[in-house]
Amino acid sequence: MSACEQHRNIDMYEWDFIAVFSDIDLLALGLLNTLKVTSLALLFGIPLGLMLAVSRLSRFKPLSFSASFIIEFFRTTPPLVQLFWFFFALPILIDIRMTPLIASVLTFSIQSSAFFAEIFRGGIQSIDKGQWEGAKAIGMNYWQSMRRIILPQAVKRMIPAFMERSIELLKTTTLVSTVAYTDLMYQANDLAQKTFRPLEVYTVVAVMYFILIFVFSQVSLLIEHRLARSGESTVR
Repeated sequence: MSACEQHRNIDMYEWDFIAVFSDIDLLALGLLNTLKVTSLALLFGIPLGLMLAVSRLSRFKPLSFSASFIIEFFRTTPPLVQLFWFFFALPILIDIRMTPLIASVLTFSIQSSAFFAEIFRGGIQSIDKGQWEGAKAIGMNYWQSMRRIILPQAVKRMIPAFMERSIELLKTTTLVSTVAYTDLMYQANDLAQKTFRPLEVYTVVAVMYFILIFVFSQVSLLIEHRLARSGESTVR
């Protein structure tokens, strides 16, 4: 087909969003499921990331090496490969039934924890050494210093980076449709096949993602600007 014919076909195309909006409840359900996976991955991924960061900073070499290996492995391997491994391979090893939701949450909790671990590590290392020395001088041990002095300051600096990473996680969860989890993309694929209106369906889905991520991005920028005005640096 020549370029002229393609252009003529585009001009002749009649947009029809009625079929899409008549089943908008399916896309809304898919969006809720997308947010469910993202929320659960954050719920488990953030504390796991903190554990990995503290372990990587440990002076106990085997613990530090193990944490470093886990972090680098899950940061460098493709998330789709990880998802397929947890969904198809892990059940063979441990002989359990793996649902799409469990596999998705497990994958993205661990995968995101590797990135959150580096954010935690950067935040902790950004705190002046004098804070550690001051905590030690008043009789605090390592864990007391971390919990009462270091982390409260570090977390404030890490909020923008956490927001940015959360947005990346939200975008990455589009992969869960490949294991038949009924997220927004899965519902969109199903609706496109049912209505024969892929152009309209994926346009609506793109707009839904844009609005959601744009709002999160603006919240992140607002927080970052407030921290900048308060004199707090941020960790990237």
